[in-house]
Amino acid sequence: MVRLLTSIFTVICLCLFAWTPAKADPDADVKAAYAAWDAAFNKADAKAIAAFYTDDAMFLPATHDVIKGPAGVEKFFGGLFGMGVTGHKLELIEAQGDGNMMVGAAKWSAKGKDAKGADQPWGGVATHVFEKQADGSLKLSVHTFN
Repeated sequence: MVRLLTSIFTVICLCLFAWTPAKADPDADVKAAYAAWDAAFNKADAKAIAAFYTDDAMFLPATHDVIKGPAGVEKFFGGLFGMGVTGHKLELIEAQGDGNMMVGAAKWSAKGKDAKGADQPWGGVATHVFEKQADGSLKLSVHTFN
């Protein structure tokens, strides 16, 4: 009888373990989001970039402006593209999260112009707060960089 109960308990534990949802991999999820964001940037598609932000997103660029929502994000990046900024790259420093909310820190780089119009490398660090959407995608709720 003890052997039967032990076997049943073991089977139940194995079934519960098998049904436990997989834990999110913040590094992989954030790296994938960064790659998609960079792809939109490098196509100079401000509308596609804006689609990565939640409706109530807060975008805090190095200009010290407080920009809210996708429309403001689209306008900001449209201005950058008008200035000829290209070649954006996000490199993950670290990601943390619980699956529904993730935070990523990254080094960023891009190609810009100086005051005289000469090519100039740009770069800094960025912080991103992502919210997982119903379809599994990540959208930015907070984005700041210097």
